[in-house]
Amino acid sequence: MSLIARNRNYRLLFSAAAVSNLGDGISMLAFPWLATLITRDATLIAAVAAATRLPWLLFSLPAGVITDQYDRRKLMVQADTLRTLLTIGVIALVLSAPALPLPETSSEVMPLILGLCTAAFLLGSAEVVRDNAAQTAMPSIVEKSELEKANGQLWSIEQIMGQFVGPPLAGLLIAMAVPVPFVVDAVMFALAAWFMWQVALTPRAPVQLPKGFWRQMREGIQWMQGHPLILRLAVMLGVLNFATMMSATILVLLAQEKFGLGAAGYGFLLTAGAAGGVAGGLLGPMIAKRLGGQRTVLLTLFVFPLPFLVLALTANPFIAGAVLFIEMFAGMTWNVVTVSLRQRLIPDALLGRVNSIYRFFGWGTIPLGALFAGAIVSGLDGAFTRIEALSAPYYIGFVITGGLALYGATKLRISG
Repeated sequence: MSLIARNRNYRLLFSAAAVSNLGDGISMLAFPWLATLITRDATLIAAVAAATRLPWLLFSLPAGVITDQYDRRKLMVQADTLRTLLTIGVIALVLSAPALPLPETSSEVMPLILGLCTAAFLLGSAEVVRDNAAQTAMPSIVEKSELEKANGQLWSIEQIMGQFVGPPLAGLLIAMAVPVPFVVDAVMFALAAWFMWQVALTPRAPVQLPKGFWRQMREGIQWMQGHPLILRLAVMLGVLNFATMMSATILVLLAQEKFGLGAAGYGFLLTAGAAGGVAGGLLGPMIAKRLGGQRTVLLTLFVFPLPFLVLALTANPFIAGAVLFIEMFAGMTWNVVTVSLRQRLIPDALLGRVNSIYRFFGWGTIPLGALFAGAIVSGLDGAFTRIEALSAPYYIGFVITGGLALYGATKLRISG
């Protein structure tokens, strides 16, 4: 009998992840596409992307303390409920806007972009708490021996719904009317909250934390200092996510101006990447079992530079889709190994805080990557052709990930 069939709590978590990530996938396309209807300024579009991920830099550490102190199921329910309400606010923002697309000279550009950034920031803040609680709760839902399988299945459905189904669906919904994808988004978050409400976790033993935020965080910091492999992986993930976010931020403009794609075409481009993520989630555990953690992680590191170089050079959307497939396959396989390793090694009483420190390093760089990409394109636009300026973040990403692969080959030592 499959894990989903025999484990009710995992089935509910799986279902919540499916609908929540469908909402995330719709947002992934709808937010930047809405931004491009408001302005063509790469810096302002990057600001919207950065606002979504800035909470990972600001709130990862507090989220870890909260996760270790409070009921993790209730935190997930409350976060998805808040995301429902915030998405309704985005619908109101769109309905209050003038006819889109706006002319660049419109006085409404800055107010609308600021409103979009605010909504994206608040949605991202709720996501920080929700995702940290979900990842921390996994060892309480499945046996440790099944963590790779459970994580692989969960990330596969997240990829299917979040990038395989969500973006192309968002493209079709935007074609109907700009507010429609956000309406569907709100419904998905509400369903996720309802699924998580039904999860019945075994009550945790009371955790006696020292008084004061920094004293509580110090326990997590001391544990990570005693496990340099985890700290090294966190920093490497931060570098990787910085480069990946540069690519993701400019991809919406690259798709329109270099590949000549509309909203639906851009959605299907993201879907190609999602297919790689699904394959990585399903095959990653088998690859890790056959090759071991060390060789699997090194293999992914040496694959990562390829998509950046190809995206910089090609104008063919089919080739772009193929390398996005490869990129997401490698990324998901990396996650299968490294996240399962953390869940297995970190004590439950410290899991929320150590995870939050890991994500502070690993995800805190994401908004910086978005802002850097926007600044690079804006700075080069005019001195170079528009296409050359849009390609620059991909050349930089190639150099960064190539250096990261060489570093991993000399410094990483993963047992198993």
